[in-house]
Amino acid sequence: MAILIKNEQQIDLMREAGRIVAETHLLLEQEIKVGVSTFELNRIAEKFIRSQDAVPSFLGYNGYPASICASINEEVVHGIPSKSRMIKDGDVVSVDIGAYKNGYHGDAARTHGVGAISEEAKRLIQVTEESFYEGIAMIKPGNHLHQISQAIQQYVEANGFSVVRDLVGHGIGTQMHEEPQIPNFKTIGRGPRLEKGMVLAIEPMVNFGRYEVRILADDWTVVTLDHSLSSHYENTVLVTANGYELLTIKK
Repeated sequence: MAILIKNEQQIDLMREAGRIVAETHLLLEQEIKVGVSTFELNRIAEKFIRSQDAVPSFLGYNGYPASICASINEEVVHGIPSKSRMIKDGDVVSVDIGAYKNGYHGDAARTHGVGAISEEAKRLIQVTEESFYEGIAMIKPGNHLHQISQAIQQYVEANGFSVVRDLVGHGIGTQMHEEPQIPNFKTIGRGPRLEKGMVLAIEPMVNFGRYEVRILADDWTVVTLDHSLSSHYENTVLVTANGYELLTIKK
């Protein structure tokens, strides 16, 4: 399938979806506390998204049963919110949110340390976010996709962590997942040339230990194979004439 280039009207619609995602993250940031269930985070997020005349992108996607993903500690991504999963002091909580409005999706993830987290956990969260920015520094028309991938991997590994190989970023637009796939690690070839109007969901998933993962019996939750902590950071990114624009950051 070809990479879809968005026009100005479509980009404006994606900015609106991105705004909703960004504001939902800011709302949940205030709610992620000791004793709160991931089910409650899901309820708050869905209520807000719907209040914006949007719908949660994830709910029902390939059968996914919730509106957000809430992944704790060794859970990498796709953690299903639950009334019985209470946030504890010292937890590392990754929240992934998608919103769909006027035919377009926005998608972003953040990782939060709760209470007295370890220095190692703080550093993991920080490096994951920084690796995203190292990657997007490579974005401008004429560069190649895998320059982003290589920059992310180099930064993560230089800091002593590992990049998940089994999961990648993606294009985004009218579909939640569009071409191209965006590895967070270098692969063979340079990848497609970046063009103005591409919209990319770039999302480093970084493990404290080894990069291998497995899927739990719920067929969704991805965890580190060695039970080490994991962190996730993502934004929806527009390729512009001179660089990039982040569509899921509150301006």
